[in-house]
Amino acid sequence: MSEQSAGTGIIGSGPLKGITVLDITRVVAGPFCSMLLADLGATVIKVEHPDDPDYARTFPPFVKGDDDSEISAFFAQFNRNKLGITLNLKSAEGKALLCKLVRRADVLVENFRPGTMDRLGLGYEVLKKENPRLIYTAISGFGRTGPNASRPAFDNTGQAAGGLWSMNGYSDRPPVRVGTIIGDLAASLYAAIGTLAALREAERGGEGQVVDISQQDSVLTLTENAVVRYTTAGEVATPLGNDHPFVRPYGQFQCKDGHVFFGGYTDKFWRITCEIFDEPELAEDPEIDTMEKRFNRDVATRRVTPILERWFTRHTKAELEEMAGDRIPLSAIKTIDEVVEDPHIAARNMIVKIPVAGKLVRMFGLPIKLSGTPGNACAKAPDPGEHNTFVYSRLAGLTPDEVAKLSAEGAI
Repeated sequence: MSEQSAGTGIIGSGPLKGITVLDITRVVAGPFCSMLLADLGATVIKVEHPDDPDYARTFPPFVKGDDDSEISAFFAQFNRNKLGITLNLKSAEGKALLCKLVRRADVLVENFRPGTMDRLGLGYEVLKKENPRLIYTAISGFGRTGPNASRPAFDNTGQAAGGLWSMNGYSDRPPVRVGTIIGDLAASLYAAIGTLAALREAERGGEGQVVDISQQDSVLTLTENAVVRYTTAGEVATPLGNDHPFVRPYGQFQCKDGHVFFGGYTDKFWRITCEIFDEPELAEDPEIDTMEKRFNRDVATRRVTPILERWFTRHTKAELEEMAGDRIPLSAIKTIDEVVEDPHIAARNMIVKIPVAGKLVRMFGLPIKLSGTPGNACAKAPDPGEHNTFVYSRLAGLTPDEVAKLSAEGAI
């Protein structure tokens, strides 16, 4: 966007410098989206209720400050690089103030249940009158349309309703959730993509629009081949543990000190693997010499897996990775401490140090690497209302006395 139309650019450097985002979200489905935009240079303003701030501030783990105060590192991770203001959207003054901020913003992100902002008198139809170029990004469990739109949701709702939960785990046990909040994270990623696409369209045509993101929709797209297996063959995906529906060998294998992932299922990789382990003749074995034969579950279980276990259990994870090098797809299944200390992760700047309670805390970095205008994850998460005077003076033209008066009245 042009400098004139792109917002204020209060802070931020990177490809999104000049874009101003109002972040009216809490927990993860929303804060992660706006965190990505902030890391890429947008000026993101986190909006919290003065008496009811983001309750993720109470989530462990905590970092204790020199004054014995405790700050949530969980919250700090997803709200870094943001400015923080407080605003009571239920008060008349608060509503009017949000409208003033919207006039100077490019994006508003919210993750209320659909209809909440409308009931507050601050829905998209109202806000676009204040700023026709506004991108209104809404993240919810089931989206803004459809029979389930008003249902409440958490991450696990998305995993359950999107089909992923039913596919995860082992065949002889009840299905299990994916071991992270993947519904929240996926929705935030799609929200960031949709927001950038809508910004590009507004740049061309001058009109904003709603970006409607559903956790259920987002999780559904993570189910790989489950949909087409059902629609073409009538097969319903079920838990397979570490197996793949049809690709073999492609999974977890025991080694001397843990487990590795091995995916050398193609004829090329299988031949190289046989050479690495000094049994090249196995690449010519007529029972397992082609990828199609190795895909057969019975053949894989009876012949291929025992061969791989015989090879791998003689070596440690580190030895196997060194042997594999850049020749075959083999990777140690790393614990999180091993990942954090991984030299390759360090070389990619994927562990960054962010101030939390006066200390530097290591957390994940920005995975989007741009050669010309890289983003940066460096600034701490804001305290509630930390930047009230700064933001309201810059975006709404208020004096410090007016800010203080609105604070005393409970509007901010």
